[in-house]
Amino acid sequence: MHLTWLQNCVNNLVSLLLELNPGLVPLRNEMTQCTRRCVILRSPLGKIEIVGCETGIHEIRLEGKAEPQNGVEASISCEICEATGEMTEPLKQCIAWLQAYFTEPQLMLKLPVPPFHHHLLEQASFTRDVLWTLLRDVKFGEAVSYKQLAALAGHSKAARAVGGAMRRNPVPIIIPCHRVICSSGQPGNYTGGSHLKEWLLSHEKLQKEKLTY
Repeated sequence: MHLTWLQNCVNNLVSLLLELNPGLVPLRNEMTQCTRRCVILRSPLGKIEIVGCETGIHEIRLEGKAEPQNGVEASISCEICEATGEMTEPLKQCIAWLQAYFTEPQLMLKLPVPPFHHHLLEQASFTRDVLWTLLRDVKFGEAVSYKQLAALAGHSKAARAVGGAMRRNPVPIIIPCHRVICSSGQPGNYTGGSHLKEWLLSHEKLQKEKLTY
């Protein structure tokens, strides 16, 4: 009985540490389950690094150094510029999804979202609830405030905490934290810089007008 109680305490502590420190990965997962592969795409936002394994996508990193140009559709492309190791199926799906997002949004809407393999998206937590709600309910070309997303996720008084969940999002663009804006209508902060968030919102607004749902 005492051992079970102690194990529960340890599990709760580990979950709390992972929630507060999203960069941490449980050692057993990293050593016994995952052989990670990396692909770098050259996109309108600059370089996008995708890290994944046979199970799913671990994270997407935005370099944030590019200054994307609005309204220059002819210059929009998304191509592989670097890759390490054999391409896994989740990486292939992620690349196809991101390429379609930038160049053929109509096709992107028909593609499956690649599987994820990150503790924040697998273990029960406030952050997971908010991120999955965002992925499910806020569609291409739409935007919600932090307060509205908190209500959608069933945590109506947690608008400030939603901002923290957006900062911990391991797979930006696919889980569209760029669609979460301030109640004032201002874009707010974003991974890689607010200029990337503004470009993504503008890109979706422009492309949504052309889409047939």
